[in-house]
Amino acid sequence: MELIPIARIHNDFPEKFGLPRQAEVLRDLPARVVFEKPFRDVNALRGLEGFERIWLIWGFDRMGREGFSPTVRPPMLGGNERMGVFATRSPNRPNPLGLSCVRLAGIDYEGQEGPALRILGADMTDGTAVYDIKPYLPYADAFPEANAGFAAQVKGRALQVVFPPELLCRVPEEKRAVLLRVLAGDPRPGYRRDAGKAYGLAYARYNIRFSVDGDTLTVTDVAPTGSPDRGDV
Repeated sequence: MELIPIARIHNDFPEKFGLPRQAEVLRDLPARVVFEKPFRDVNALRGLEGFERIWLIWGFDRMGREGFSPTVRPPMLGGNERMGVFATRSPNRPNPLGLSCVRLAGIDYEGQEGPALRILGADMTDGTAVYDIKPYLPYADAFPEANAGFAAQVKGRALQVVFPPELLCRVPEEKRAVLLRVLAGDPRPGYRRDAGKAYGLAYARYNIRFSVDGDTLTVTDVAPTGSPDRGDV
């Protein structure tokens, strides 16, 4: 089987650091699904506008391939405990495929990139390859009573974010709400959370520098990255 990208994700996260660890964790995080030219056909989307959610099958195309390992260290467990690779959603898989259920906010038929999908809640970096799209069917895809295994024991915590006004004003106003939610969700890796350590988060063409002390995250600098603007997502 040969997989070819049918589309690419466009959003404000050029790097995986700071991305939600699962789809829908930041349910209002906007992105666009822009189709590759051979698949940029309105007929392929006929009927999709009637669905509230869609499945995206995509690739962990920025992971280094190191061969098969039957166990991995899930970040949600602090990176200190090994689990079977098929009991996790780790990107280190025999076939590096991801699966995310996102909200379909609309379809843009006009413009140079049209038709393109507007989605919310995606957990992918900018430029990620999408290999297939399928509609979400509540009667077949939803099992809220199912046991979540070891993942049910993992609970996130919200940090208090201190973002000095003179730094916050450097971020475009329409980007601030999502950024504050990303920071409050503690973007640091679960296996590396050193108190006082300086971290850098690439977001919306800005490098956000911060440190964490206890339950308080403090932003220390905001600087442009110089990356080209992809436009609004």
